[in-house]
Amino acid sequence: MTSSIPFQSGAPARPVAARTRMLLEAPILSTLLRLSAPNVLNLLAIAGMITFDGLFLGRLGADALAGVSLAFPWVMLVQHTGASGMGGAVSSAIARALGAGNRERADALASHAFALAVIIAAIFSGLMLPGAPLLFRWMGGRGEVLDAALAYANVAFAGAISILMLNLLGNVVRGTGNMGVPSAVIVGAVLAHVVLSPALIFGWGPFPALGPAGAGWGLVIAFGVGSLVLVAYLRGSRSLVALAFRGVHLRAALLKEILRVGVPGMINVAITNLSVVVLTGIAGHLGREMAIGYAMGARLEYILNPLAFGFGAAIVAMVGTNWGAKQFERARRIAWTGGATVAAACGAVGVFFALFPRLWMDLFTEDAEIVRIGVSYLRIVGPIYVLYGLGMALYFASQGLGRVFCRYSPTACGSSWAPAARSPHSTGSTQARPASSSRWPPASPAMALSRPPRSFTSANRRR
Repeated sequence: MTSSIPFQSGAPARPVAARTRMLLEAPILSTLLRLSAPNVLNLLAIAGMITFDGLFLGRLGADALAGVSLAFPWVMLVQHTGASGMGGAVSSAIARALGAGNRERADALASHAFALAVIIAAIFSGLMLPGAPLLFRWMGGRGEVLDAALAYANVAFAGAISILMLNLLGNVVRGTGNMGVPSAVIVGAVLAHVVLSPALIFGWGPFPALGPAGAGWGLVIAFGVGSLVLVAYLRGSRSLVALAFRGVHLRAALLKEILRVGVPGMINVAITNLSVVVLTGIAGHLGREMAIGYAMGARLEYILNPLAFGFGAAIVAMVGTNWGAKQFERARRIAWTGGATVAAACGAVGVFFALFPRLWMDLFTEDAEIVRIGVSYLRIVGPIYVLYGLGMALYFASQGLGRVFCRYSPTACGSSWAPAARSPHSTGSTQARPASSSRWPPASPAMALSRPPRSFTSANRRR
């Protein structure tokens, strides 16, 4: 098989696989919950990785924790690009091909996804490795804080290929309706990271004490091994699609099939993550306590992302398969069912931590000022997470259709306010905090205008 073989729409379709038939015919809510269940393991694993990294790095001191907080949104940008931005486009394209009965096209799309992982990783590494010092200084990094940020970021961005490959190949498998294999592999990779990372940070056993860089090495090594496991699976007989290396030629039509959904998806991912970057930069100029307090509060949103993705991956596969099979009304019902489910899940998390914010903040620090800032942040943004969940679910549905409308995020515009009065907690900065305490913490990336993507709500009128 090579991806240069022309795909004839009139070619005889292979018999529909049992997994594909389930996506096309089984009851919607029960199928959505069944497919999402393995992804809950992803949620727990990613939540554990985010939480334990903060715990381990906090033991090195406030400077190390503040430094890695500067780099963390950029590393999450890479993660979310592979998991949902470009990853959702890969899953959607494969689901639509299988829904239409075109297995050869799905195989070719898998090979193109592998190539895109290499290309996008090279872009991230090429831009971030030389650009990180300038970015982190702009975000307020100085002295030991900047050193910690660079120590972590240099390793993570040099190994960006492992993060992107694990997530994009995982989405290849998810596009077939198989959520169990990628979930198990990612959980294994995260567990390996949680074990390896502290050993490399603190120098346990035979390992050297690498400090913040140890967390980066734990990430890229564990995710790299996970990527090799997925490559082996996709080249084996158990996979519904086959990943080929020999005789494959990149085709513009297939790249376009992924990129027309993936590029808008990356823009959405960038809006969310760069909002955190901008707000972390503002907080950094207001003092170390402000920077850490905001960053620890915002980490909760990086747990909501995999929660939404757990359901979203199932939504993409179900909507895409039904859209490819021209079952348009069923695809629409899947999208709204998924939207209500994700909104309820994210809203429950938000309300809980708005009511009990110290349960989250006390995990990372005992500093009263940092806890106060984080508690204030969570009480403001927690109730908004229900809208965040709805918007994310309908965004994943639009990926399944192959038409993505970039959501408008007022945070991206509203985060540019300038403080007007010097913070009493600022450490040598001439910047200041807002005169009114009600303006701090600043708006959250979760405060987006969550509405049905135009590509989805108007899809029935255009078909």
